[in-house]
Amino acid sequence: MTSTPDAPLPLFTTDRVVVAPLTLADDAFIVALLTDPDWLRYIGDRGVRTTDDARRYLETGPMASYAAHGFGLFRVARRDTGVPIGICGLLRRETLPDVDIGFAFLPAHRGQGFAVETARATLRYARETLGLDRIVAIVSPENAASIRVLETLGMRQEGMVQLSDDRDAVCLFAFPRAG
Repeated sequence: MTSTPDAPLPLFTTDRVVVAPLTLADDAFIVALLTDPDWLRYIGDRGVRTTDDARRYLETGPMASYAAHGFGLFRVARRDTGVPIGICGLLRRETLPDVDIGFAFLPAHRGQGFAVETARATLRYARETLGLDRIVAIVSPENAASIRVLETLGMRQEGMVQLSDDRDAVCLFAFPRAG
């Protein structure tokens, strides 16, 4: 895989993916991901329909999180082609006491183990590089595929949380506490 002058350096790689910060050059990919019916159903409508919308989303979402926290949602690209296939990363939400892991992949790349592989590496990065101890995840109760990923990672449901008054409650997953 070759690197362009604008491309950020990878944060980490796995056997099949390269994980790096998102940039404004990812605008078309972000439109495709955030308009996917499953994104809209399980994660929610972020109002992204055009590349201009995507650039605003990138600036006020992932890129703002990098500046504020040193982490956010990251671009996941296939290692063999460099083509972006999804996002995975860490989120600091005002409504949760812990950092949570999030992920979403384009339909053509689901069901192939990319989410588990990338999330495992992201959790390792969170612990070893960022020094984060407790990582949780939130997921729509209807999102069976994402629940399977979290369970494969070793996370278990701790309960339900309401992130805001205008949203339905979501499942809160975490790693079982030692002891």
